Amino acid sequence: MSSSLFARPTIEMAARPKKVLLVDEDAGGWRFLRLVLEGQGIEVRACTTYEAGVRCLETDTYHLVVVGQGTQAFEGRRVLERAIELNRSRPVLVVTRCMDMPCYLEAMQMGAIDYLEQPVPPADLLRFVLAHTQYDRLVMQSVAA
Repeated sequence: MSSSLFARPTIEMAARPKKVLLVDEDAGGWRFLRLVLEGQGIEVRACTTYEAGVRCLETDTYHLVVVGQGTQAFEGRRVLERAIELNRSRPVLVVTRCMDMPCYLEAMQMGAIDYLEQPVPPADLLRFVLAHTQYDRLVMQSVAA
């Protein structure tokens, strides 16, 4: 049996996502996430209003969008919706400070790739970002091989 099937994929620096958009009205909540991603050479744009997040989506390209949810009102719904409208294949992650099943179901039905509750350990978050932004590239490499 070939050990290459079970080999841990390595992701070169050049293949990592170029830009990640973080959108949440609680700017302090993203500080740790921003440090983790920038430490890996990933460009991060953080917006502290949902309106600014929508404007960023309309004026620039991002490989991943992370949207904060503060309450059951699911304030980031408009950002998720617009991100999916503009690029259905771009992963959008919702990170919440309060787990809410109706919001979870709504986010997943709208097209979110996942819905995580804070605090998210930095190592888990980095694995998530790399996995969801590199999947297509890794599949294409394995098909070409």
